[in-house]
Amino acid sequence: MEVVTARTAIALLLALLVATSFLCDGVHGRHHHHHTKRTNHSSARPPSRAPGPAGPRRAPSPRHASPPAPPASPMPVAPAPAPADDGSDVYDLMKDFGAAGDGVTDDTDALKTAWDTACQADGEGVVVAAAGHSFLVHTTTFTGPCQGSVTLQIDGTIVAPSDPTTWPANSKRNWLVFYKADGVSLTGAGLIDGKGQKWWDLPCKPHKGGSTHGPCDSPVAMRFFESNNVTVQGLKVQDSPEFHFRFDSCRGVHVNGLSISSPALSPNTDGIHVENTQDVLIANTVVSNGDDCVSIGAGTLNVHIENVTCGPGHGISIGSLGKQGSRACVSNITVRNAVIRHSDNGVRIKTWQGGSGSVSAVTFENVRMDAVRNPIIIDQYYCLTKSCENATTAVFVSDITYAGIRGTYDVRGPPIHFGCSDAVPCTNITLSGVELLPASGDTVDNPFCWNVYGNATTPTVPPVACLMEGVPRNVQDSSSLKCY
Repeated sequence: MEVVTARTAIALLLALLVATSFLCDGVHGRHHHHHTKRTNHSSARPPSRAPGPAGPRRAPSPRHASPPAPPASPMPVAPAPAPADDGSDVYDLMKDFGAAGDGVTDDTDALKTAWDTACQADGEGVVVAAAGHSFLVHTTTFTGPCQGSVTLQIDGTIVAPSDPTTWPANSKRNWLVFYKADGVSLTGAGLIDGKGQKWWDLPCKPHKGGSTHGPCDSPVAMRFFESNNVTVQGLKVQDSPEFHFRFDSCRGVHVNGLSISSPALSPNTDGIHVENTQDVLIANTVVSNGDDCVSIGAGTLNVHIENVTCGPGHGISIGSLGKQGSRACVSNITVRNAVIRHSDNGVRIKTWQGGSGSVSAVTFENVRMDAVRNPIIIDQYYCLTKSCENATTAVFVSDITYAGIRGTYDVRGPPIHFGCSDAVPCTNITLSGVELLPASGDTVDNPFCWNVYGNATTPTVPPVACLMEGVPRNVQDSSSLKCY
């Protein structure tokens, strides 16, 4: 019995030793595994979205290992911008700045913060409004100068508030303003929607019976002020409450591949207006609206318009100039390879009586007219009422060339209208290759000429026999009349 008991005790002792050895190995293994996890955690990168207002992110390079993360900052730091394929930094409104992109939530702060962030960074920055999303944006100003260059890439929709009563009382003249934003670019395949219908229906609007001189402020959709080297390309813009684009006091403007549209009866919705601006290219653009397709105001120099299609609307206009006795200077304007359809005017120069300054060195070349009322018109008696008085001064119009102006005209107006000032006649008006036939009927109307000097270098249809030859005595020394 004692032998059995001893053997049993020995067996139990051996079992206990084996179990103890196994248990110790297991604890050691778990401790080693936990140590590995701690090591990995200490070298991990910080989360891609820091607490607080999110900023743009920088993606890690696919060819190099990420460097160890810096020590944690006591303050939240926005992640760096993600680089685009061309090396520029990307600032995404939704991913980086919390925009809702549902067309209902106010995303103004997200867009403005994205702009400010990109503007303060060196190099090239791209602010992205992503495709498939709509961003409600209230009136705001994007201010420069920027450290680098900023591109606003609109692939989705930027939409304005539709109700005029929701706009601040002191901010009803502009929607999106770019001020001193040198080098800014607006690109993308998206849409800018001005939601202008309720503005057009305000009772103060002229077509609603309101006074043309009373307060009836409506916002310009996109205004560039004192901004140089500006590019706008590829966008669709529709239904601005007033002008769709306006460039004031800019230098170096490149507009290409735009589609601009609003209803034919939408008031004062000029497609592109340029004023006190020089070195402008407008190309490959289609405009359908309720006012001028392109309008050129005072202080504009060196404008080239190429491959632009207009209509319906009021055509391509220089002016109006010289209102309320003001001095207006416009020179070196070229319109080439354009199409104007179903418009109230074709290529027009319009000035008020009583002004001063000059319009000179203007060429309209290879312009196709399709059922256009007043295809060629100089109107130095421009007036919005019936009470404008005659004046003894006027903007001097000279050195205007019309070449290759062909197509059809609406018989409600003459195909050619030169109504020049009694005080300061138009001089050196040249026509060649002009062929304008009525859109309906067989009778070709005669041109209208008043106090205009020039010549036709080729036969024209209709014949322009009313041009006077030579230069009138009172403008033989035109140096005092011309601005340039």
